[in-house]
Amino acid sequence: MTWQQTLTELERGSIRAAAQNEQGHWQVNSQVKQAILAAFKAGNNVEFDGIYHGFVDKHNLPARAFSVADKVRMVPGGSSVRRGAYVASGVIIMPPAYINVGAYVDTGTMIDSHALVGSCAQIGKNVHVSAAVQIGGVLEPIGASPVIIEDNAFLSAGVIIVEGIVVKKGAVLAPGVVLSASVPVYDCVQQRQLPKGAAIPENAIVVPGTRPVAGAWGQQQGLNMACALIVKYRDQQSDAALALESVLR
Repeated sequence: MTWQQTLTELERGSIRAAAQNEQGHWQVNSQVKQAILAAFKAGNNVEFDGIYHGFVDKHNLPARAFSVADKVRMVPGGSSVRRGAYVASGVIIMPPAYINVGAYVDTGTMIDSHALVGSCAQIGKNVHVSAAVQIGGVLEPIGASPVIIEDNAFLSAGVIIVEGIVVKKGAVLAPGVVLSASVPVYDCVQQRQLPKGAAIPENAIVVPGTRPVAGAWGQQQGLNMACALIVKYRDQQSDAALALESVLR
């Protein structure tokens, strides 16, 4: 399959940069990522006209245009969805937001203002990506997994997720949570530390935390480093607190 065909199939949602196998594990489609890199290599920088006058980018990776038939609500005000990204019907994109090449955004999801969905990131159904959320992308190395956000997750304002972290179904991340392979996650309910880079469990409610810096000098200075804390798992009360989401739609 050529890079042109790959970009078209990505936009249709018929192929993805990463997908779940029968056991529910996410696997990278390295051929898709190779095709995207080939598209960048083949592209030439050009000046755009019309509403994009003054912008310069690869000629073969322009911003996507939507119509009513797509059933995507793309609110005016500076958002952009790049060529090769899939956006399902029922998605709402508030300005300004950006969805990069190879990303997959499933039905019913809201992408709020100043949010970034990075290259090849995978966003499930009915996810709320709140204002200023940063979901990192990855094209290289080819085998590296992108960030995965599964169905019905809620990412509050200012959340940052990078380095291929997986957020499982129904998880809620409080404002300001930062997740990466180097940020430890402590489950205060199960009284354990998650393995480095492990997925955030289903229905976990995660808040920002701190932990003491190792070493005598750091402790003498009272220094702390960032971590994330699972403080509870979703129940009827926590679900009620998220009910405003349906009203906003």
